[in-house]
Amino acid sequence: MTHTSPQDHLIVALDMPTVEEARRLVAVLGESVTFYKVGLELLFAGGLDLARDLRRQGKRVFLDMKLLDIGNTVERAVANATELDVTFLTVHGHDLKTLRAAVSGRGGSGLKLLAVTVLTNLSADDLAEQGSRFSPADLVLRRAELAYAAGFDGVIASGQEAARIRAATGPKFLIVTPGIRLVGSTTDDQERVMTPDHAIAAGANHIVVGRPITQADDPKAAAEMFLHYIREALAGSPNGAKGIH
Repeated sequence: MTHTSPQDHLIVALDMPTVEEARRLVAVLGESVTFYKVGLELLFAGGLDLARDLRRQGKRVFLDMKLLDIGNTVERAVANATELDVTFLTVHGHDLKTLRAAVSGRGGSGLKLLAVTVLTNLSADDLAEQGSRFSPADLVLRRAELAYAAGFDGVIASGQEAARIRAATGPKFLIVTPGIRLVGSTTDDQERVMTPDHAIAAGANHIVVGRPITQADDPKAAAEMFLHYIREALAGSPNGAKGIH
């Protein structure tokens, strides 16, 4: 089993409006954080250049693009993304055609593809409004199984669904979990939240944390607190999160 550190399991979401703010935060966090998510907000403000800079600094990058288009377009977009040397790229997990196109575009590169299952700010009522007959948990599992069948490396899913996904897909399938909050903290606009230790104990490999770190009075201290909970969870986790990248 490959040894991993708590830093391998914490992804800090750089969900902020400018690259300058993101760079300042990265400097403040220093060696405490080694893995960052660059999402849509920042991508439209120079985020790809930031991603390249983070890679040059030895950081790992999760490019959260949530691709969804016809298969040919997704395939070519993923092929271009392989040139960025990032660790993760997201694709919406709605259907096998899109997922298989992404796998084809990835080719033999080391890029890991993650399927977005159900966004963590969506409730059962929200899904019903979209015309879905599934509960959030059931739809997450259905899309995780599609991603697994298509050859994806993992999924983005709430910690509340992690145990079911792990049981259905086995130990090597990656579960990356947003909507992470500490006990007693605000949930902001998230519907399906979980604490870091519970998410990892349930089978999550990586947790994605944004505002609880980026908007903290002391972001580095906040990051260290999440690392503490990750360390404790890894020490006692029965679900195999240790050693899986």
